[in-house]
Amino acid sequence: MNRRSLIKLTALAAALTSIGFSQLSLAQSKEPIKVGILHSLSGTMAISETALKDVALMQIEAINKAGGVLGRKLEPVVVDPASNWPLFAEKTRQLLTKDKVSVVFGCWTSVSRKSALPVFEELNGLLFYPVQYEGEEMSKNVFYTGAAPNQQAIPAVEYLMSKEGGAAKRFVLLGTDYVYPRTTNKILRAFLKSKGVDEKDIDEKYTPFGHSDYQTIVADIKKFSQGGKTAVISTINGDSNVPFYKELGNAGLKAKDVPVVAFSVGEEELRGVDTKPLVGHLAAWNYFMSVKNPANDAFKKEWADYSKAKSLPTAGKPLTNDPMEATVVGMKMWKAAVEKAGTTDVDAVRKAMYGQKVVAPSGFTLEMGNNHHLYKPVMIGEVKADGQFNVVWKTPTTIRAKPWSPFIAGNEGKADMVK
Repeated sequence: MNRRSLIKLTALAAALTSIGFSQLSLAQSKEPIKVGILHSLSGTMAISETALKDVALMQIEAINKAGGVLGRKLEPVVVDPASNWPLFAEKTRQLLTKDKVSVVFGCWTSVSRKSALPVFEELNGLLFYPVQYEGEEMSKNVFYTGAAPNQQAIPAVEYLMSKEGGAAKRFVLLGTDYVYPRTTNKILRAFLKSKGVDEKDIDEKYTPFGHSDYQTIVADIKKFSQGGKTAVISTINGDSNVPFYKELGNAGLKAKDVPVVAFSVGEEELRGVDTKPLVGHLAAWNYFMSVKNPANDAFKKEWADYSKAKSLPTAGKPLTNDPMEATVVGMKMWKAAVEKAGTTDVDAVRKAMYGQKVVAPSGFTLEMGNNHHLYKPVMIGEVKADGQFNVVWKTPTTIRAKPWSPFIAGNEGKADMVK
């Protein structure tokens, strides 16, 4: 073989190899993008988290029907940490290393998020966290689509102290015994004192996860309320809310006498409760199913249709709530960020997330700040006899999240940005 023939053959081989690699690259680019869903589907938190798994699957299905992301379908990978906090870390490692997911949507309790967080940071994973929380955290590996304290807890207490909200002078801080209630109540206790509320007018109580006997606690609340106009601020989480609200009804503790404002009770948690005795009690969120606007009408219809099509156990009474809205908003923003970045690479997506906007079912346009928290409205709703909420107060615009509470010593000068 002469030199010229050898050169031609070498060039042909190179061309064929290049075509092969291009075809392989094209095939790989069309592989599904794996999306992790990390929610408790059993245990004490299943009452709240199951709906978030289902609404995430609904949104993934809708995205796929519309062509996917970057021309690729999304493939959900669902795991159940079973309300077992250390298991959240284990399942996170599985999702990121074995399943190779590009993003994770999940967690509810702060203890579950804090369990998983070191793994996300070690492996540079990306978590979208959809629930209100105590603040005091800004990780570059988490986008917080729920409320910070200045977007829920503090406005709710200000409402209770106002003439419109009943002019409460005494406060019971009642929560489940873990980081979110304790830190939030630390913030609220300092806030109340800054407003002139005396130490003797603040009562703080905690119960374990899954607690079911609230007879003594409700009796104590009734006794405490005899000392002046009293309100209860509830950070009870999970299925313990059902026996707590049932005991309120049994004890005849009406909202006009001692209003309860809850931060972790929405439409889904009231599903199994006779709400007639609870009419007038309150919840503070950034969204309620009852708000009226075209975006919410579309969201509720989509959820009702999906629930029926998938024969979900709740299809007979499809309810939407705040963390479900936050899940959908987060997924829409992530999709837009990936398309803007042109890749699922976490560092590129992080940068593309800043400034993303979504017209949300709340009726407001939500924007992702560069502190990894959403600008959100604040709403306070009264429980109605049908288990829905009548919005009695809301902010006229969205509010920028301030994760670091000025009411906790040592937070002065905390950075308000994640690079």
